[in-house]
Amino acid sequence: MIGRGFPKAPRSYICPSCSRSFELQSRRHATAASPDVYDVVCVGGGPAGLSLLTALRSSKATSHLRLALIESQDLERARTWNLPPDQFSYRTSSLTPSSLSFLSQIGAWPNVDTSRVQPYRHMRVWDGLSSNSRISFDALTSEPPIASMTENQNLSRALITSLDDLPTISLFDKTSVADIHLGPPLSFPAESPTSLDLSSYPHVTLSSNHTIAARLLVGADGLNSPVRTFAGISTRGWDYDRHGVVATLKLPPGTGHSRENPQRVTAYQRFLPSGPIAFLALPGDYATLVWTTTPPQATRLKALSTEDFVAMVNAAFRLDVVDLNYMFTLDSGQVGELEWRESVHPGNKADLGGETPQHIASVQEGSIASFPLRLRHASTYTTNRVALIGDAAHTIHPLAGQGLNMGLADSHSLASAVEHAVLHGADIGNEIACLDRYNEEMWMSNNRMLGAVDKLHWLYSATSGPVVGLRGLGLRTVDALGPVKGWFMRQAGAL
Repeated sequence: MIGRGFPKAPRSYICPSCSRSFELQSRRHATAASPDVYDVVCVGGGPAGLSLLTALRSSKATSHLRLALIESQDLERARTWNLPPDQFSYRTSSLTPSSLSFLSQIGAWPNVDTSRVQPYRHMRVWDGLSSNSRISFDALTSEPPIASMTENQNLSRALITSLDDLPTISLFDKTSVADIHLGPPLSFPAESPTSLDLSSYPHVTLSSNHTIAARLLVGADGLNSPVRTFAGISTRGWDYDRHGVVATLKLPPGTGHSRENPQRVTAYQRFLPSGPIAFLALPGDYATLVWTTTPPQATRLKALSTEDFVAMVNAAFRLDVVDLNYMFTLDSGQVGELEWRESVHPGNKADLGGETPQHIASVQEGSIASFPLRLRHASTYTTNRVALIGDAAHTIHPLAGQGLNMGLADSHSLASAVEHAVLHGADIGNEIACLDRYNEEMWMSNNRMLGAVDKLHWLYSATSGPVVGLRGLGLRTVDALGPVKGWFMRQAGAL
């Protein structure tokens, strides 16, 4: 631990809330006298890392802690990010009510550009192999929206702006991690009575050759986390052999200006054998697409002209799977093929009173991209003086839209655990005194979500046999049982 004046011997501490006994040294904090030692060093400046630091700075109990952020990208670009009203980034997320509450609590939500946020109050989900197997979720007028869509960069800019308004943290952006190692043991006799034993402290060497020590090192550094590697934490999981194709879609002019238009406040998701396709409204006449499909189909989609790409999106929400699969075999001409098939089967052309999304008019230039889908889960989120949050701790299939929400929930929980430790005079880097509280709260909760989403993926990948009939029956049954459906909504919004 960092600070002034070691006590000569540890003292016993019994937590009044759990009655556990800890052997703790007196409370000490980093000071200007040890400029390269920080209470919390966070590697990774995405929403998870930024929200953690904002939460620590905005809390009275932890506002005095010495904080550092290491980020390989130029955060000035995120700070000054700005797009015109008729352009949207394809990297978007749906924020649950719990995430919005956390962002409001730490003072970040007022800095979000709400003109670029689209709440939705309804969800329509159906099985691509069984047209009568549907489920609908609807938020009451008195309830908060099911979720709110916004661009990840809109959120990152808000979090950076919030941090700028709080006491200064040490920012090492445009800087990568060159090495992480434990500090040298304290020499005896100590150089002075206040010398710190940094042998258990992670020492982070930066690409600038500067080295800083961390009382608590937080890995918010993504799937291939150097912090997780340093801590020796293993992961389990697998690749799905699927890619997520994303794009910003444009609706026919004038159809999206009213947020009370049912199709502007509704999220749509159709489960196809290759994976789900989701349409999520953005402000104005825009929407975001997330289409899970096979790598060859993802390559084919990205190679199409924008007109044929739009035809494929419209077909994916309306045509039978056999028709859609045939259209994937064509190098071009999907526009004419869709028009012909809709003329032969007029029912495919209708929007069914809001039960399917409106026909897409066009796609924003340069917005089509794809990424591989994986499941990963760390065996633990903590070791001594190390904690993992966000994608460093878990990577989830996007079909439930929970990835960013899980990362924000991690940040909320870890910030609360650090706050609890500070208020109780405990070492914020100690597993028993602090970090176990975070690990116990979030690991199992996230594991349940990862497992549920993984099982949904495999369930809806089946194309024949009794599984198709049983899953259709299950979908219709849940849709008919209000209390059960309400439980599913609460589970999705609890993160």
